[in-house]
Amino acid sequence: MAKVFGYPEFDANGEQILTTYDNEYKDMLMDIRVYRMKAGDVKDFQKEGEETAVLLLSGDIVYKFDGQEKEVTRVDVFTEGPWAVHMCTKAKVSVEAKADSEILVQSTKNTNDFPTKLYAPEDAPWGYYCVGKFGNVAKRRVNTIFDHDIAPWSNMVLGEVMNDRGNWSGYLPHRHPQPETYYFKFDRPEGFGASFVGDQVFKSTDGSFSAIPGGELHPQAVAPGFQMYTCWMIRHLEGNPWLQTDRCEDERYVWMHDAEF
Repeated sequence: MAKVFGYPEFDANGEQILTTYDNEYKDMLMDIRVYRMKAGDVKDFQKEGEETAVLLLSGDIVYKFDGQEKEVTRVDVFTEGPWAVHMCTKAKVSVEAKADSEILVQSTKNTNDFPTKLYAPEDAPWGYYCVGKFGNVAKRRVNTIFDHDIAPWSNMVLGEVMNDRGNWSGYLPHRHPQPETYYFKFDRPEGFGASFVGDQVFKSTDGSFSAIPGGELHPQAVAPGFQMYTCWMIRHLEGNPWLQTDRCEDERYVWMHDAEF
C-alpha cells in the first residue's frame, strides 16, 4: 500500500503541502494545501483545467470573485461553522487577510463550467450522528459543504467532522471506492488521536493528515480530553461519484447496530 499518512511542516512562505498529483499521495487525485496568511497578505487562486475550493479555517479574510467582495471571519473550527468559495476552471478568487488567518485549498482536475459559489455556515449546518449508538462513544458532529447532491458538476466532496472528546468517528469501520483525505486539527496543541487506514494505524496530531485509498476501511478516534476536527475531502471517480448511500460497513461489525451496550 502507498503511504497513507503525513506530518507536513509549514514552509517559510506559510504553505503546508498535503497531497499533489505527483507526490507520494498522488492516488488521492487531488491537490490539497493549507496556507497561513499574515494580516495584509493576498493570495490569488486560478487553475487551468481544475476546480478549486478555498475553505477558511480561522481568521478574518476577504474573498474577492466575480466583481464581488465578502469579508468573513471564523474564530476557529471548533466554535464556528465554515465559509468556503468553490470555483470552476479559469475562474479566479483572491483572498486578502485582514488578520492572521489559515485557509485550506482543495483542487482537482475538472473542465466543467459552473458559477462560483460562496458557502456560508448556514449552508452547511452541523448535525449529530450516531447519538446513543455503540454506547454513545461514536457520537460526532458532521457538516457537508458540498457533495454530488449539492454540486453535481463537481468532482470533489468537502465537509467537516467534529469528534467529541474520547469518541470515535467513521464508525462502524466503513469503506467506499473513492479516495478520501482527512486533515486534522485539535483544540489543544498536545491533542492526539488515532487514524486507521486498512490494517495501518497512525497517531493523528494537529496539522497531520491521512490519505485513504479507495476500498480501505477508515475509522478514527480521539483521545479523552481533546476535541478533534477533521476536514474530509473525497474525489469522485469517473462514472462513480461518492454518494451518501455509498458507505459500506465492514460486515464483521454490523451486529453492533442491534446490540445493547
